[in-house]
Amino acid sequence: MRLGGRAQAAIEVLNDMDRRKRPVSQSLKDWGADHRFAGSGDRAAIGNIVYDCLRKKSSTQYLMDSDKTRRLVLGILLREWDFDVSALNAVLEGDKFAPDPLSDEEAAAFNSRDLLQAPAHIQADIPEWLEASLHANFDEDWVAEAQAMAARPPVDLRVNTLKSGQDKVLKALSKTSARRSTIARHGIRIDPGAGPARQSNVQAEPAFQKGWFEIQDEGSQIVSDLVFARPGEQVLDFCAGAGGKTLALAANMENRGQIHAYDSDKNRLKPIFERLRRAGVRNAQVHGSDDDFSDLVGRMDRVVVDAPCTGTGTWRRHPHTKWKLTKEALENRLTEQEEALSQAAPFVRPGGYFIYITCSVLPEENEGQFAVFLEENPQFELLSVGEVWQDLLGYDKPKPWSSDMKTITLTPASTGTDGFFCAVAQRST
Repeated sequence: MRLGGRAQAAIEVLNDMDRRKRPVSQSLKDWGADHRFAGSGDRAAIGNIVYDCLRKKSSTQYLMDSDKTRRLVLGILLREWDFDVSALNAVLEGDKFAPDPLSDEEAAAFNSRDLLQAPAHIQADIPEWLEASLHANFDEDWVAEAQAMAARPPVDLRVNTLKSGQDKVLKALSKTSARRSTIARHGIRIDPGAGPARQSNVQAEPAFQKGWFEIQDEGSQIVSDLVFARPGEQVLDFCAGAGGKTLALAANMENRGQIHAYDSDKNRLKPIFERLRRAGVRNAQVHGSDDDFSDLVGRMDRVVVDAPCTGTGTWRRHPHTKWKLTKEALENRLTEQEEALSQAAPFVRPGGYFIYITCSVLPEENEGQFAVFLEENPQFELLSVGEVWQDLLGYDKPKPWSSDMKTITLTPASTGTDGFFCAVAQRST
């Protein structure tokens, strides 16, 4: 397929999403099933166009002076795929599978409109109702922070130190552009390409099948390290989900001690069993909603609550979710977080540590939520995550957002990672 056909396919996928209210992944999958002539390179390029459109939807609509899907796709090709109007029209003209070339009116709109004149939430590519929250968290830098969340994400890998090391994995991935991560101690990064570039399918690599590494965002790796789980300890991963942090904790604990991985939704736990096996983890027990593990109350050295949240920190990877997020959904997440915190806290032993993590950048879900918990539970005292950061990662790395270095927020703009929040408290009695 030529670029024109790929652009038309992206238009069809985006229209299908809007018309049928479907996830982007499902619309892309179904388009591929209906167009089997499209090769893997075609499907990757179409996906890139679609995801670029979703990441920078409102700003591109502003520049094209229209909310029409056709203009959105052509605007993205102009902004993100290194075309000017004449070069893009030259590609589209004469291609019967391509959308029509840009009209004089469309070209004039794109060439004349200045994004700096747009309202701030449009420059930031976020729903307008979230402006106050991001401004509260990032002050005058909030637009730049939001814009960084509209960029293409890298592929981040965590080396499984139970089986391998960074040098060994880098050698195994030598045909890719893999490099050491900037911050994470055991991280490897494959930077995103531009235009139609395909992401490396690292899961097809023998090194992945052998359990030498896991796919895990660098921010998730960092907050897993900040839990500071030690060999021989008893740790409860209260919202374990698919087990990404459980695996990281097990490696840090050198397979010694015990990790209890719990999630209230058994479906979310399904992938954890195969992942534990492949990684060679031997010190983890998995608990579902039907299991009684009340005998662990008051016995855990560390309890990790990777709480349900809006996922605003993962907008680079899941850009469609930011346009679906509502105030009601945020309120629901806040309620779920309160429940998770209250249910998990009793498991911490006196002198033990309680770690609260989200993949959100909204203060309501982060500092605000944990402050309420601490006020209602005076037996817990807030500690400084920033000090652990400095001791563990050094002073020469990019710094996360923090007003007092007690709680921290990682972001694409500040640390080059997905957005994550981390706070730690110690139980006195």
